[in-house]
Amino acid sequence: MPDISILTQRANSFASPKSIEPTNSLVITQVPRTFFQPSIINALRDHFATYGEINQWVPIASFSRIILVYYSEETAELAKNACDPLILTLPHRIPTILRVYRSEPNPIFSPSSPTADENLLRPPPIEKNFLISPPGSPPIGWEQIREEPPNATPLADDLIAALRKLKLQERRSSREVLLEPEDGVGVGVYVEDCDMNDDDTEEVDWEYGCPSPARLRWKPVATAMPPVPVR
Repeated sequence: MPDISILTQRANSFASPKSIEPTNSLVITQVPRTFFQPSIINALRDHFATYGEINQWVPIASFSRIILVYYSEETAELAKNACDPLILTLPHRIPTILRVYRSEPNPIFSPSSPTADENLLRPPPIEKNFLISPPGSPPIGWEQIREEPPNATPLADDLIAALRKLKLQERRSSREVLLEPEDGVGVGVYVEDCDMNDDDTEEVDWEYGCPSPARLRWKPVATAMPPVPVR
């Protein structure tokens, strides 16, 4: 373990405000990434443990800070006043100044129940379980059942008759049969497109970049000149 020197330097400029909200949590900021190794982290923990028993010690290297939670608010305030700022000196390195700030109060985890349900984020209700990807485990007591096969019952007769009337039964050139009389007796409904010519149904070869064949057959109608007054 390297020789680590931890000094506290309390200045008048860091005087405590008159109105302070009690808290049991502190946050150590401006911790270099290179300091997040067991030897330095353990030395810092032992230093802050001299002010009182620590309930939680959470180093967060990605945010360059450490969160610590004491059992009592008085201990956290004592450590804040004594360790802000904190001068950490390593061999052959320039001294590093760490700041200690008050944080939001945190619940106390007891050894018997370190992960109490009221202190953890709960999963969503079973009705919203599909929002999780992958979905969560099924509820207690759930058993898989055999699914029924697809519906093999045909449609009702009246529905089949209605669909048959709407179905295109026959298409002969421009004539569509919507309803054909049964056995040649009854009413038949036919639709015939009078604008369709036999020439329109013929396929015409067309190359990209050339005018469209349909556009070549289209002839614009000349616009009549408005009347001109005679003088």
